[in-house]
Amino acid sequence: MSEIEISAMTLKDLEEIKSILQKDFDEFWNYEILKEEIVNTNSSYFVAKNSNIIVGFAGIKKILDEANIMNIVTKKTCRNNGIATSLLKELINFSKRTCTTITLEVNENNKIAIHLYEKFGFKKVGMRKKYYGGIDNAIIMTLYF
Repeated sequence: MSEIEISAMTLKDLEEIKSILQKDFDEFWNYEILKEEIVNTNSSYFVAKNSNIIVGFAGIKKILDEANIMNIVTKKTCRNNGIATSLLKELINFSKRTCTTITLEVNENNKIAIHLYEKFGFKKVGMRKKYYGGIDNAIIMTLYF
């Protein structure tokens, strides 16, 4: 995979992946939810492109001086190529400008993601019981700047 380029996500970007969003990326983040997030002035979304093709996206929502990671999603066929890492770096750098912390929820069974967040200094600070589908718990993790 050639170099990944990260840029602000636009409605045009969302339109490009609309037809493959749930099949190729993630079943949870549908077009309507993402469209609302992109136009929300408290949210900031980014896309990862490889050769001008969208291979991932991520977003945060800012509340006062805190950032909350809403998602980091990599195209299923492009996973394990450092895309999520690049997107996470962008979210952290962007958040550091105006925030004191960045927080997220991650499925307790998603060991790969938990390891990634720990690598960047996120600490486990809590848990949400049965957060995912009423079954899996979410670990709350925070990075303090």
